[in-house]
Amino acid sequence: MNNALLDSLLEELCRINGTSGREEKVREYIISKIADKCEYEVTPLGCLIVRYKGRRTPSKKLIISAHMDEVGLIATYINEDGTIALDCVGGVSADAVIGRTVVTESGLTAAVGSKAVHNLSDEEKKTPASFDKLYADIGAADREDALRYIRSGDVLYFRDGYTVTADGGIISKAIDDRAGCAVMLALILENALEYDTTFTFVTQEEVGLRGARTAAYITEPDFAIVLEATTAADIPLSEGAARCCELGKGAVVSFMDRSTIYDRELFEMSRRIAEENGIKWQTKTVVAGGNDSGAINISGDGVRTTAISVPCRYLHTPSCLARLEDFHDCAELARLMADTLSAQ
Repeated sequence: MNNALLDSLLEELCRINGTSGREEKVREYIISKIADKCEYEVTPLGCLIVRYKGRRTPSKKLIISAHMDEVGLIATYINEDGTIALDCVGGVSADAVIGRTVVTESGLTAAVGSKAVHNLSDEEKKTPASFDKLYADIGAADREDALRYIRSGDVLYFRDGYTVTADGGIISKAIDDRAGCAVMLALILENALEYDTTFTFVTQEEVGLRGARTAAYITEPDFAIVLEATTAADIPLSEGAARCCELGKGAVVSFMDRSTIYDRELFEMSRRIAEENGIKWQTKTVVAGGNDSGAINISGDGVRTTAISVPCRYLHTPSCLARLEDFHDCAELARLMADTLSAQ
């Protein structure tokens, strides 16, 4: 596959803001790329279903799926002093956002604050941060001033800051799961698949796999390949199995997580394809997390499902860290896996 295209798509997608339920800008970007190449539809829950026409028609239906939404914050109340009470959209740790800058839907920059360290009691210092103790500060004079710019229910996004390091690392918000969306989009734009394939760019994964559940119901697939980003814990003080998966060791093919027991034959097929084609791969050494496979694999009569994921440190933070080489391995494995499945 064209790695330059993959890299460009990933950066452009990561720079777009789109939390769960606010994916429209991501969807519009994808449609702008594929509108003259494929038939597509937008579902009532906002999923984008793209029907790719290959050179051959398979006997069974395959979907390739990734979610468009990212985690973020939401304004719950405007305080009398003009600060903004917050909660999270998706699984965000309060510790990860203290002192960070975020951006409101209208483009206003805010700082995320908490009680000053020197004012914390000894007991408070031992207690993990929580969102009921945080606030966003746009510099408003009071509640009336703040209400000119923000309302309860408005989303606040992690500030954009896509960076590629000297040795091929990527630091950005939203790698989960714009990486999967970028691979799918590249497969379509490159006309890379031999067989007809349905792509589902789904919504609201971060708040309960909601879009995938509806998209699988609509498309009624026999097989599914879910493209994701997954937690790598290869950091200091983490040893052995606790590292889960590691950057630089290739695509992650899971056998089980907290939402899915993956199809064993497809797991072995992924491993074999990777090894026969010189693609680096690894599996997770911890049964943890989950993704849209949890909704897709139990849709209808059941869907044989596999997941291919980019290993990523600091998932669900403003500074996710992945590697381009792993991202490229995921793209190539997805391409080969798709054609192998469709040829059955």
